[in-house]
Amino acid sequence: MKRTTLSLIAGTTALAAVTGFAALTAPAGPAAPEAKSPTRLPVERAGLVCPVPSTSEVAETVYTSYTPLAAGTGAGAGSGSGSGSGKAEQPTARLTVAASTTSSGGTAAKDPKKPKAPQAPATVTAPGKPVAVEANGAGVPALTGAATGTLAPGWTVQQTTVVPAGGSRGLLGLSCGAPDTDFWFPAASTAKERQDYVHLTNPDDTAAVADIELFGPEGALKSQFTEGIPVPARSTVPVLLSTLTGETAKPDVTVHVTTRSGRVGAAIGSADEKLGGDWIAPAADPAGTAVLPGIPADATSVRLVALAPGEDDADLKVQLVTTAGTIVPAGAGTLHVKSGMTTAVDLPNLTRGEAASLLLTPSDPKKPTPVVAALRVVRGKGANTEVAFIPATPAISARATVADNRAKASTLSLTAPGTAAEVRITASAGSGGGTPVSRTVTVKAGTTATVTDLVPQGLKGYYALTVEPVSGGRVYAARTLAAAQDGIPMFTVQTLVDDRGTVEVPSAHQDLGVLD
Repeated sequence: MKRTTLSLIAGTTALAAVTGFAALTAPAGPAAPEAKSPTRLPVERAGLVCPVPSTSEVAETVYTSYTPLAAGTGAGAGSGSGSGSGKAEQPTARLTVAASTTSSGGTAAKDPKKPKAPQAPATVTAPGKPVAVEANGAGVPALTGAATGTLAPGWTVQQTTVVPAGGSRGLLGLSCGAPDTDFWFPAASTAKERQDYVHLTNPDDTAAVADIELFGPEGALKSQFTEGIPVPARSTVPVLLSTLTGETAKPDVTVHVTTRSGRVGAAIGSADEKLGGDWIAPAADPAGTAVLPGIPADATSVRLVALAPGEDDADLKVQLVTTAGTIVPAGAGTLHVKSGMTTAVDLPNLTRGEAASLLLTPSDPKKPTPVVAALRVVRGKGANTEVAFIPATPAISARATVADNRAKASTLSLTAPGTAAEVRITASAGSGGGTPVSRTVTVKAGTTATVTDLVPQGLKGYYALTVEPVSGGRVYAARTLAAAQDGIPMFTVQTLVDDRGTVEVPSAHQDLGVLD
């Protein structure tokens, strides 16, 4: 997914401010000032969308909203973002209800209907202080929202839903995503036992138009009603994947969502009548290497799904990055992925009691072929099973946060597939009270490290975990949230994506060179 939408407004504002200042204060004379490297400034606006959490009458949903403290500060002090006139604006971070728009078989969306609003969505009032609210039942709507000023950098919202019974039974977790124009979803399905809906949510004041492509084991599926799907302004449209094609049901499908106008947030809600349900979050953009972190130690089934969307086939080396080192899974050391065809393979007895991450690299480093990938992971056996999905994720470049952590229920996985890395982890205060704590963790080269005991002192409620690289190589992270219920090992896994809380802007001297 092309995660480029957080800071366009912030970048434009900052750039205008810098260039305006440079133009007004440029010294006279022929000598050109020495060029300076670009400056990174905090973003001033961030947007997120959360899809309809469930259609089950017994669903129980918690929204946890959080903005981390600015780097190097001990408190969330700040007067908000400054306007061009110098007048301070009160920062905000809130979610609002999106209209519900139905789509029958991918056909043109009907008129949107505004649902009844649940309890006020979580609204953050200060950095470093998570806010959590509950919204239960089948009538909970999709939400869109924005954060401004000091609440924008790193703003994160997690929606977590428990469905104790029914076809979508399970612990369904999703980090609400930023609107964009391009998304990839490996590990979807059109099988009869699966009900996979792609949720398209438009946060803007103008309509968006989306296209959906489906790729099965033999290539692109013949589909209908997948082009030009309208998504009205500030509305959400759920589309059942199996209605988009007349071909035989496919157990493994890769979904590609793009927009021809506007932008949307996209996520797939998956419900398996036997295994349970969870959300499929967008995978990392196609790349020659893929890292899929956070496979639970007690996983009983792991299925890898991959697609090479370009013109070339991909030959991949499959490796497991464990707590002890990097190994080759028995009988699954390589994978051939044909161009445009979804390839799936089961990885039996993969973890053997150790938390791990999967690493996909080109068999020939000189011929890297971009791929997208995701894992379907199952815990439990027989009737007491639960499923979750782990998409490939990019490395954390500066900072990443996951909200809605709970004492004795959260496991943070950190993977350093290359060189060793050092990261700083901060557990925020709780939504109901508590004192933040931090720890520096070293992840050895080629290993996965897990953190389960970093909890705020005197915790009350839900808390956030923030990861910041300090030194060394690239780090990839995921959080597993577990909650056993009636003998079912319910769980959900969210990968940590860099929050892009800063934007790079040219220095004043660079702008002078442009103006000259």
